Amino acid sequence: MDAETEQMIEKTVRGILEKSDMDEMTEFKIRKRASEVLDLDLSKPPYKALVKRVVQSFLEEQNQKEQQQQQEVEEDENPKLGDAQDQEYDDNGDLVICRLSSKRKVTLQEFRGKSLVSIREFYSKDGKELPTTKGISLTEEQWAVFKKNVPAIENAISKMESRI
Repeated sequence: MDAETEQMIEKTVRGILEKSDMDEMTEFKIRKRASEVLDLDLSKPPYKALVKRVVQSFLEEQNQKEQQQQQEVEEDENPKLGDAQDQEYDDNGDLVICRLSSKRKVTLQEFRGKSLVSIREFYSKDGKELPTTKGISLTEEQWAVFKKNVPAIENAISKMESRI
């Protein structure tokens, strides 16, 4: 089979695949439709093998696109902290997740081999921000329980506000 025929078959098969409902389409149906379009018997072994390769290649590309789209959706729903250069660290070397106010912030720190989420007030001394005793540090397990119960907390706040 010459290169021109091969390209023509590949282009036709890809065109059919792009317009087809992949839940109902089979390789046989694609080959049959391409045979009709090209007026060429694609049931012969070399043509059949080419169609099969084109179909497999197309399906792999579609699968990669779907995985990439899913990953983009997940990244949009769960934004990461960004690159190390974009991250802010405090004077203790703890990662600053966010600032709640000029004196309060949420940090991620390591303490005795455990990761802690700290919500704490800070004060300035000699140009450094230092933590006060006003705040709380949660282990990963405690953070998970807290995060799970945020909707209940929001409901309780809404009920309290509606009473006022």
